[in-house]
Amino acid sequence: MLLLQANKMSKSFGTDLILSNINLEVQSQERIALVGKNGSGKSTLLKIFAGELSYDSGHLTLAKDVSIGYLEQNSKLESNETLFQELLKVFAPLVAMEKDLREMEVKMADPESFATSKEYEKFLSQYDQLQTSFTQLGGYTYESDIRSVLNGLGFGSFPQDMTVNMLSGGQKTRLSLGKLLLTKPDLLILDEPTNHLDIETLTWLENYLQHYPGALLLVSHDRYFLDRIVNKVYEISRGESTKYHGNYSKYLDQKAANYEREKQLYEKQQKEVADLQDFIQRNIVRASTTKRAQSRRKKLEKMELLDRPAGDDPSARFSFTILKQSGNDVLHVEDLSIGYHRDQPINAHLSFSIRRTESVALVGPNGVGKTTLIKTIASQLPKLAGSVTLGSQVTIGYYDQEQSTLSTNKTVLNELWDDFPTTPEKDIRTVLGNFLFTGDDVLKPVYALSGGEKARLALAKLMMKKDNFLILDEPTNHLDLDSKEVLEAAIIDFPGTVLFVSHDRYFINRITTRVLELTSEGLTDYLGDYDYYINKKAEQEEIERMEQEKHQVALPEKERTEGRHAFEEDKRAKKEERRRQRRIEELEEHIESIEQSISEKEEQLLNPEIYSDHDKARELNDEIVIAKEQLDTLMDEWTSLQT
Repeated sequence: MLLLQANKMSKSFGTDLILSNINLEVQSQERIALVGKNGSGKSTLLKIFAGELSYDSGHLTLAKDVSIGYLEQNSKLESNETLFQELLKVFAPLVAMEKDLREMEVKMADPESFATSKEYEKFLSQYDQLQTSFTQLGGYTYESDIRSVLNGLGFGSFPQDMTVNMLSGGQKTRLSLGKLLLTKPDLLILDEPTNHLDIETLTWLENYLQHYPGALLLVSHDRYFLDRIVNKVYEISRGESTKYHGNYSKYLDQKAANYEREKQLYEKQQKEVADLQDFIQRNIVRASTTKRAQSRRKKLEKMELLDRPAGDDPSARFSFTILKQSGNDVLHVEDLSIGYHRDQPINAHLSFSIRRTESVALVGPNGVGKTTLIKTIASQLPKLAGSVTLGSQVTIGYYDQEQSTLSTNKTVLNELWDDFPTTPEKDIRTVLGNFLFTGDDVLKPVYALSGGEKARLALAKLMMKKDNFLILDEPTNHLDLDSKEVLEAAIIDFPGTVLFVSHDRYFINRITTRVLELTSEGLTDYLGDYDYYINKKAEQEEIERMEQEKHQVALPEKERTEGRHAFEEDKRAKKEERRRQRRIEELEEHIESIEQSISEKEEQLLNPEIYSDHDKARELNDEIVIAKEQLDTLMDEWTSLQT
């Protein structure tokens, strides 16, 4: 079913044409990504589809009664409710329905309050209908659904009385995402849903969206996420849209193949045009060949000339170099405690070392102190206890994800030039041009820059410093996909040492030689890339499971027997749970099929040819009655399995 269709749609802001020729459609259950450079109009397009912005020309068609849910990059959620109560608002109709059911049950407990038995039976029928609706709409599962989403999005450990207004901006956006997921609209529009999520939460969100019943239209700069979720990609470039089938990696392959094919066709035609023009020029005035020359001129005039294939929009171009090489030992951390209050450290007793040319990723859940740790190492925060020792000739270049080192009242040009006053203006402008600040862009005030522009300016300053030890806090935040790839290449070729925090799994995998996992229990070292880290963790969990089983064997007979019984009981319970879940899924498929069949038959009864044929109408009605009886039986079983 077609949910949304845009045809030749355009949008301008003042004299700036943002979107000029957008053709896009969304079918039921499709998973679509919008990709393109920062500023290409992706977020603008999502806002138009969500009804938050108007468009200038073209057509936008929505299916009748289609429901759309929209998550923008920064949530405006404000509420004095607790997190649970805020999500409970999604189910307000079910809460009201449940209240009605409880009141009806109280009344049903006193049959004498009914004037007649017929009135009582009618009331029972109304209760039965309401309870069926309540069950079908998820009345017995909505509270567990809320808790599941809260846990999945990392709110499980938050105090139950914490209110929405006590959350940070990123946490509010995350809660808005949870609220939107629970509404289950036909079309879910998400603008950068992976921002503010740690890797564990990202994995949960991926699994959730893979089983989401509606359609998805999203913007994300997380390539792992796009590869796992989407099956179609629309690229927005130079105001126009181009469709590609498959996930993000397939889009890249198709785009490269299309460009190569168009380039070959263009070059072949250009050679043919040159040959024709040369023949015409040499032969048009000669009596013996003028007819052939005229024939070729007509052919040339009729030829539909191909445009030169447009390459990619400009990308940032930069590399990191060093002024001097450090010693082999770059960093040694010993028994370090970090935090903002000596009596309440965020994490403690941390010890590790880094050697020259290593590229080390610091990973772990939100809240364990990753940013605090690298700020402490970079002398942005004082250490609470322990030691941080830098090696010989080590100089630190620190990248702050908040770009707090930028002066908001300066222009882009002065922000860079003031830090390197001996560098000629021409060279400063060249550097800024490599980071996509051209022309009057360099005269913009820093406060007017977008998140991506501030990130590029901060990277320009980092590049100019030429330090040999880069400490980076979420360096890929706000960068578009092309800029991420340039940054990856620059770090891979960097002759120094890197320690960084990132939630971008693709980025981690490309540049990492080692992973440090920080948890509330301390640090664990993994000598490999992100994939190695994930595989090693899974292997360790399997070893722990086997050790537990071995430990059971070593117990005294009584304890061993009790342990075996508990293990067998747990095994049986898990098996029974899997069987229950499979049966629930079977029932839901069967129920959906019967409901569809009933709906089709009821529509047929509205057909004049059918309802005027009494025999056919009676036959259809009997089939509907039988189907509804089957449906009631299945719903009873489904309800019993839910409890």
